[in-house]
Amino acid sequence: MHLAYPAVLSALLFCTGLYGVLARRNAILVLMSVELMLNAVNLDLVAFDVWLSRTTEDTLHSGQALTLFTIAIAAAEIGIGLAIVLAVHRNKGTADIDRLRDTAEGHDSYPDDPHSGTPATGAAGEKAEATA
Repeated sequence: MHLAYPAVLSALLFCTGLYGVLARRNAILVLMSVELMLNAVNLDLVAFDVWLSRTTEDTLHSGQALTLFTIAIAAAEIGIGLAIVLAVHRNKGTADIDRLRDTAEGHDSYPDDPHSGTPATGAAGEKAEATA
């Protein structure tokens, strides 16, 4: 097998993942696209390792060892990423990245937020209504 076939497939997978990261708004789909990009890199690592081991008679297979290391790191990354997305979804009610960015910048103000500039309705608000 020629080296061009896995390299072209890897480039197509990486470009698909890059498009998914740039175009998607859902955080879970962005994480899936990042995983697709990592798998494209893993495919390149294994393909170049096989190609180099044929030409130099190398038995170390460092590309395959690096691929296993990358898979382990990717598994930990997706576990932590999904935990963060689920925690944010429970707190904010959405996994839309644009809405989360807007709340981080302060465009979405909540009435109970002391930093939003609007008076909070709490014990002082009820006391003011009772005296009025």
